[in-house]
Amino acid sequence: MTRPITAGVDGTEESHAALAWAAREAVRRGAPLRVVHAWRYEPGEGLDAQGRDDQERWVRDAVGQAVREVRERHTGLEVSADVVEGGAVETLLAAAADAGTLVLGSRGHGRLVGFLLGSVGQQVIAEAACPVVLVRSGESTAGEVAAREVVVGQEGGPEDSADALRFAFETAAARQAPVRAVRAWTLPPVFAYSPASLKLLDDAGGPEPYEKKALAAALEPWRARFPDVRVVEHVEMGSAGQVLLSVAGRAQLMVVGRRARRTAVGARIGSVAHGVLHHAECPVAVVPHQQ
Repeated sequence: MTRPITAGVDGTEESHAALAWAAREAVRRGAPLRVVHAWRYEPGEGLDAQGRDDQERWVRDAVGQAVREVRERHTGLEVSADVVEGGAVETLLAAAADAGTLVLGSRGHGRLVGFLLGSVGQQVIAEAACPVVLVRSGESTAGEVAAREVVVGQEGGPEDSADALRFAFETAAARQAPVRAVRAWTLPPVFAYSPASLKLLDDAGGPEPYEKKALAAALEPWRARFPDVRVVEHVEMGSAGQVLLSVAGRAQLMVVGRRARRTAVGARIGSVAHGVLHHAECPVAVVPHQQ
């Protein structure tokens, strides 16, 4: 059974943009769309106070209206909606466990500041079992023209970025878009080289040819699986976050991998994903590495 594209909605402009993006992606992939809203009863005061039943009715009516608009826009799309009483993080993580992709909205502050991630978004991205896509408020179909690229970061060996590459190629195939696979590299301190690593670099003809060969090896199975997807191999010296952001202007979607690490204050994503999430102008997909 095809897992749904799930959109978390909360009535804000950002979540409406996320829902619209999720609906278009569900149509492209032939997947069902699931709409999820988490709510908690908030007792009010004064003449405008609403009882529990009134609040729940208002929430369900708002979600129902959003679903009706999606169905009118995408005739034939299978759409379901769940209004869940509970915390947003817990509800979204539970939804992510059954989703192919979870889509959330995020406020943006323009070219210099980028995305604004709330605590809910940060926790969900760090812990979700499926890819999470962050969509800016005001995001439209204008950036989804086929000529624009799906940019994906690749690092390490073929298995290290396999999940991110899979998501990027699947998305590009559904959109008939090219993939730009980006591998960044830096020169480590001389003492970090072992005799074995020095031999590998020497056999490859130097650091940059070695990195190009490593990227080609990682892409080989995905080129074979998606022969109709045009691929641009991009190897550049610099930090991964900086190199990815340097090509973000041509992207309709940026895809980065995620290896969440646990700290005393909860899960945290890596610096590359964090930097791209906060500064890329296009939607960003954060794909967990399946151990």
